[in-house]
Formats: sequence, C-alpha cells, structure tokens
Amino acid sequence: MHCRPFPILLLGACLALAACGQEPPSAPPQPVLTSADNGGGAISTPASEKRPLAEDVLEGTKWPPAKLSSGNAYVSCSTDYVEDGDGEPLVDLGYLSVLDALAPCRETGVVRLRYEGKITSDFADLVERTTAMAERMEIERRVLDIDSSGGMVEDGIRAGDVIAESHWTIWVREGDMCHSACVFVLAAGDNRLVAGPVGIHRIIRLQSEATTRAELDAELRGVHDNIKAYLSRNGVDVAVADMMMTVPSRALRLLTPEELRRYGISGRNPAQEDLERIQLARSCGIEFVHRKEAFVRAFEQQCAGDEGGEVDAMAECGVALRARFGFPDPECPEQSPLSEYDALTAARTP
Repeated sequence: MHCRPFPILLLGACLALAACGQEPPSAPPQPVLTSADNGGGAISTPASEKRPLAEDVLEGTKWPPAKLSSGNAYVSCSTDYVEDGDGEPLVDLGYLSVLDALAPCRETGVVRLRYEGKITSDFADLVERTTAMAERMEIERRVLDIDSSGGMVEDGIRAGDVIAESHWTIWVREGDMCHSACVFVLAAGDNRLVAGPVGIHRIIRLQSEATTRAELDAELRGVHDNIKAYLSRNGVDVAVADMMMTVPSRALRLLTPEELRRYGISGRNPAQEDLERIQLARSCGIEFVHRKEAFVRAFEQQCAGDEGGEVDAMAECGVALRARFGFPDPECPEQSPLSEYDALTAARTP
C-alpha cells in the first residue's frame, strides 16, 4: 500500500499505522441532527394545568364525553395494513362509539389502532378507552400503529402507563415518525417494530414562572426526574433522558437503529421480558421460555433493525421464522411470539 499525500494533521496518524500498513480507524458515526417540525421541544405542563382523571371512570358504561381533535384515529381488526388499509375512522370516544368500532375485532382477536397526530390529552383518552374496551371484549392482541411528531410529555407518559399494563405492540411504519413526546409512548410497548425515524430533543416548560436559567433548571429537574423514573420502569436506559436535555428544542437528534436497540426503545421491551419470564415459567414451562428467548434473538438478528426496513416485512420474516422454534405453541398460543398475526395467518391458510 502506498501513502497518498495527507494534510499535515493526519501525517502523524499515517506514520503511527506502520507507514500506512493498515487503514486508519473509521471515525465513530456522528449524531444525526435535523430541524424539529412540532413547534420545538417536548412540552411539559405544570401540574396545576393537567386535567384530573377520575379513578375507575371507564369501569361503567357511562363514560364522560370525549372527542379526538388532535389527530386522526382508525380502527382495524387486521395486522395487514398493505392489503386491508388503516381501518375505520374513530372520532367520538364515547362508550357506544368505541364499542361499535371494536366489535368486529372480537372475531379476529386483534385490534390495530392507527393514530396520526399530536400526543395530547385526547390521544391519552383514545388509548385509555380503546384499551378499556379491548379488555371488556377480551381482545388480547393489540397494536398501536403510530405516526406522531410529538406533543405533551405528561400525556405521553399517561398513555404509556396504560400501554405498559395492557400488552400493546407499537409500530412506527416506514414513512411515519415518532419524535419528541412520542418516544414515551414507544418506550411502553411490549414489542416495538420501528421502520420510521425516532427523534428526541429538549423539554420545554409551558407557562413557566422562571426568570433565570437557574430557576428554569430547577423546574425542569423535577420533570427530568419523573422522565427518568418512567423510562427506568419501562426498561429504557435513563441515559436517553440526559441525552434529551442536550439537544436544542428547535432541533431533533435522530436515533440510529443500533441506538434504539442499545437504549431499549425497539424490539422486545426488556422490563416486560423479565416479568414475562417469571409468568411464562409458571404457566408454560421453562422450556417454552428458552424457546421464546431464542426466537427473539434470531428475530432481532434476521428480521428487525435495518434502517429503511418495513414493518410488514419485519412481521412476515418473524412469522416465517417462528416455525423453527415451534411457534405458535399448541399449549400456549396466546403467549407465543407475534401471536397478533395468528388470525391473519389462519385466514390465508387454505
């Protein structure tokens, strides 16, 4: 190998590598920054501004009136968005409207909630009410198919807490995004299939009373601590919260597929995996647990994680891969990986 002329600053590096006997190490990839398109910042609302939520308000059938105004929602009973589209629109979040929207999903055992819009209180209402109705109808397989540029921190966490307790898979499809406060929703899913960009940036405080940077920092520190606690209980590296604070609110730091996996924001939720491992060992046996863990490792290596991939292609790859590991398991079909696709697979089988 011949040394080509180098700028003076790189001359020492060439000499240190045995007169260019080997290639200089490649520089680590730099964070991808882009402009924000959501008005800037993940917005945090003071506690006094947050809408109080009545405890067990959805247990009965007389739900408080609510409508979706911050985005568009659709309900589908199929995971095949390519063939079946996004489903029927859902605007009125009253009991009978949500009942009618989810009723056809009893047969397939799958509900896919498509949402395009901001993370706000009415989005959190949408998640709460769809979950409550799915629980009543015993629709166990639930997919939140989301495209959002972000919004309100506290509403994202409220929706995320519902998702974390009710077994949702989260999709960010090709051509979609999950930025800012949407990341809190993504973090909560049992499983996350991510094909579109995921971005984070600094929190901003609405109606802050701060007059100095020190006062603003004190206000944000409390929000930051709450975010770290939320991420921690959902198995996400709390370093994400620290990273958010370093990105200007007018910009976005796009996370790479490798970062999404490393920080616990894509693929299987590590906190849910730990809980399921205990529960599955009791209900399905330790051999089932080992097979499922082996499948998850193979899925992450062969099906998920490449930038520019498609959620539908990831799912098809995973469904085909399952047979190698004996899934769906005849004794524990509901607990088998990607069980939300079983109804679709059965419908396509002659």
